[in-house]
Amino acid sequence: MNTFTIITALITISALISYINNRFIKLPGTIGVIVVSLLLSLLILFTGKIFPDAYAFIKDLTSSIDFTQTLLDIMLGFLLFASALQFDFQKLREQRYPVLILSTVGVIGSTFIFGYLLYWATGLLHIELPLLYCLLFGALISPTDPVAVMSVLKKSKVPSSLETIIGGESLLNDGTGILLFVILKELAASTDAHVSFSHTVALFSQEVFGGILLGVISGLVAYRTMKRVDDFQIIVMVSLSMVMVISALGAMLHVSIPLAAVSAGLILGNTSLGTKQSEDMQRYFHNVWHLIDELLNTILFVMIGLQIVLMPFLKNYWLTGLFAVLFVLVARAMSIYIPSLLLKRSLKTTYKGITILVWAGLRGGISVALAMSLPESPYKEIILSGSYFVVLFSIIIQGLTLKRVVNKMIA
Repeated sequence: MNTFTIITALITISALISYINNRFIKLPGTIGVIVVSLLLSLLILFTGKIFPDAYAFIKDLTSSIDFTQTLLDIMLGFLLFASALQFDFQKLREQRYPVLILSTVGVIGSTFIFGYLLYWATGLLHIELPLLYCLLFGALISPTDPVAVMSVLKKSKVPSSLETIIGGESLLNDGTGILLFVILKELAASTDAHVSFSHTVALFSQEVFGGILLGVISGLVAYRTMKRVDDFQIIVMVSLSMVMVISALGAMLHVSIPLAAVSAGLILGNTSLGTKQSEDMQRYFHNVWHLIDELLNTILFVMIGLQIVLMPFLKNYWLTGLFAVLFVLVARAMSIYIPSLLLKRSLKTTYKGITILVWAGLRGGISVALAMSLPESPYKEIILSGSYFVVLFSIIIQGLTLKRVVNKMIA
């Protein structure tokens, strides 16, 4: 398929699925979209022999999309910029300690807890999955997905302080998760690979600090440009160009696109635009990016749902997938509870707050994209299938019940 046909098909399918959900199923936004697209994919799989043309079209469409590159190098920058644009930087500063601890120590702890639990379980099930690959699975599944988290938080009545912690963590934990993933991926690629401390520091600096620097410079350049004009069209075009430049340069320089997009979003979201500093212009600007956020979210979750057409091996790893769902919840609970126990004064987190933090830690397309980026090996299918199980459980089950859990905890 050519690029225009792929885009046309994705937007048309997304519009149809959104209409079906809004008109008949009536589930919350993105959750309903992924449920309907998942049901559509399963229907196409089961009726493949009856309607071979429909099956061939969806399979051709899905296989024509490089999911990893499309999400990580293109869509993610727009989605994270739009989310950070709505974020209150002052609230983030007030909750900086829990956000930083959860996005660093929490991710590392969760990776190793999940990895060792999965290694133990696969040993019991007589499934061959080396410890290194269990830890690699843990690295890609431990960071909460900012796209999934922010889309669900909008619909839930989470207390303001916890909402800031959950949202801030999801926006910032990619640096730690990507660092662990890249290091473990290098080790998995070659048994002779040696990752020194200096190499780790250099990699961390390049990904994290390089991403933040790119975002700050891009955000400040865009801000100074926007301050000199009152033409709304120019302001929107400058912001679109800035995000595209971040995505292109981030991929070229091998720095964190998510952190760059978040940094730029926090700068532009907490400043005034135009020479007259019009509140209407500021509101319209946010509304445009809110619309972009909703459209791309819908397309992304449709893409996730359609991916099952390319995953016929899911049935072979359902038991591993169920263990992965359980262990990711256990690992997140322990990675939150242990730091909060050691740092009671700084974190000020209660048992009820920990419960909400655990259940609100959604995983999404980023985990699937990272799993797909793994080099071919006998273990890739297990990790990819397990990631898909966790993502579907996270978005559908946790997403649909988060409001009920929040209401019960704060009652």
